[in-house]
Amino acid sequence: MTERVYILGGTQTDFGRNFAREQLEIADLFGETLASGLAACALDPAEIESAHVGNFTAELFCNQGHLGAFFATSHPALAGVPAGRHEAACASGSIAALAASAEIEAGRYGLVAVLGIEMMRNVPGAQAAQFIGGPAMWSGHEGIGVAAPWPHMFSRLGDEYERRFGLQHQHLAAIARLNFDNARRNPNAQSRAWEFSDASFAEDDRVNPVIDGRIRRTDCSQISDGAAIVFLAGAERAAAWAHRRGLSLDALPFIAGFGHRTARIDFESKIRSSAGEDFVFPHVRGAITDAFRRAGIDGAHALDGIETHDCFTTSEYMAIDHFGITAPGESWKAIEDGSIALGGRLPVNPSGGLIGLGHPVGATGVRMLLDAWKQVAGQAGDYQVEGARRFATLNIGGSAATTVSFVVARDA
Repeated sequence: MTERVYILGGTQTDFGRNFAREQLEIADLFGETLASGLAACALDPAEIESAHVGNFTAELFCNQGHLGAFFATSHPALAGVPAGRHEAACASGSIAALAASAEIEAGRYGLVAVLGIEMMRNVPGAQAAQFIGGPAMWSGHEGIGVAAPWPHMFSRLGDEYERRFGLQHQHLAAIARLNFDNARRNPNAQSRAWEFSDASFAEDDRVNPVIDGRIRRTDCSQISDGAAIVFLAGAERAAAWAHRRGLSLDALPFIAGFGHRTARIDFESKIRSSAGEDFVFPHVRGAITDAFRRAGIDGAHALDGIETHDCFTTSEYMAIDHFGITAPGESWKAIEDGSIALGGRLPVNPSGGLIGLGHPVGATGVRMLLDAWKQVAGQAGDYQVEGARRFATLNIGGSAATTVSFVVARDA
């Protein structure tokens, strides 16, 4: 990292809202998020020098592309500001954040907005599953004729863990229960008021039916409407902003490190290429260790918490050992001993994650970065990790074809 990239803050929408039922469209969701983010950070829109939006598939859900133009559409002061849209399936928001960070590091701009957005509840669930299915995998080459493409693919990830190391349903169920429990603390969580019983997490075909393979209802993240925004700044602009608010620059969270790796798009080739390796996805481990190296830390033990991509319980199970919380194949140990629980030695998804909080696809990477900022800034409310100074994220697109990890930290 050259120029330090500070996070001034941001906001997210309530992921429990259904914008189509409110007779609103994606432009309304965009404008509302931008306005609330500017207000939350006490920023004048004229201060924004560049803007990026992460979105996966607005063309299918909303018949809308060209989303970068919605910055100027949402506020006249942003007319003329350079803006663009980034797509990398579920990692779209993180790719937008990487692009914004690179602009600041290069000295092009001093204060940049990053907005992630997806509107997905305006079509029936089966149609939504198809809209986010084929386009994010190798369309026409895998998942053919499968009713639920992504539950199918991440069930196969669980199958690979079982083949290599062994895998028990009880450990996946514990991940789901933990994320739903954490979501109760989050006022923006889609599932914050949902009710569950023990059967909700059991191998009970009536209460917790199979979606595909080993993936049951509560193993799945949510189909959500939502958006999140963060504002990134270089040292000069961040110092001026902090001074206006009576803060020191040292107190502001910043992006201490990042990792970004891309593998082949299809699942099977990734599994074949990792045969004989310690990790099921060595490139995911590489993105994480790249972020650690750039942040100047030597492992997960230096973190205070993690926001990871639990699109399914199997992806969080994978993340636990890929972060190095346990040895490869031993994620179950961190689940059983309470390490990843809120209050444990390394909480994972205190926000509720994608399972509990919600998963508006293009917004997820930005929302993770926002939650990492909240934790490090001491602004996470009822799901705050006490004394947090360093938080990591892991955001994956497709079957981990695109992987981005950030480490967010503060000096004081």
